[in-house]
Amino acid sequence: MKESNLHIENIGLTAYADALSIQEKVHKKVAEGGLDTLILCEHPHVYTFGKSADRANLLINTDFLKQLQAETFETDRGGDITYHGPGQLVGYPIINLRKHGIGVKKYVESLEASVIQALQKFNIHAYQIEGLTGIWVGREGEVKRKIGAIGIRVKNGISMHGFALNINTDLSYFQHIVPCGITDKEVTSISKEIGKTDIASFSDEFVRCFERQWHNAIALQPT
Repeated sequence: MKESNLHIENIGLTAYADALSIQEKVHKKVAEGGLDTLILCEHPHVYTFGKSADRANLLINTDFLKQLQAETFETDRGGDITYHGPGQLVGYPIINLRKHGIGVKKYVESLEASVIQALQKFNIHAYQIEGLTGIWVGREGEVKRKIGAIGIRVKNGISMHGFALNINTDLSYFQHIVPCGITDKEVTSISKEIGKTDIASFSDEFVRCFERQWHNAIALQPT
């Protein structure tokens, strides 16, 4: 049975550019044989554009961005535009998928399943929607609400970027974009669904779920 040694690094509130630099350094270490690493953080207000982003999905100009104390950043993850800010848990797994024999689809499924299982511990029923990335909530007949976004990149067989989950996030910042290019759905957070939640508590629960998912994924691979 293969082993899954995962180093957890919580870097707290970190500017997006600085966190990206940390990702790149960790990516290099993992490529050289270092431990797979899960970076956890929050970001100051920033709108990021993925590789397939439509700039028109940012609905405000530079002056209004300054009023919001928000930055923009073009990044190399997949997907369209999204928002990061305080109260949102961001996770960047830097994992050598090639070494473990794990495909990108299986990896993304493990990541999404980890978020969904962690949300269940907080009595939030979340799920995936066929054809759409991310994590969703909302009963049948309700407008579906996005609680978490997924956007990854795999470089030289090693994952970068990851997920962003709204916990105590100021959701008004999403009103200034078309989140992930989707116009007919809403955005939500844990605090909006069940009341204010300690971000550290959810972070701990996610780590437990992700370690279990990742261990199981590796254990099922032939040696």
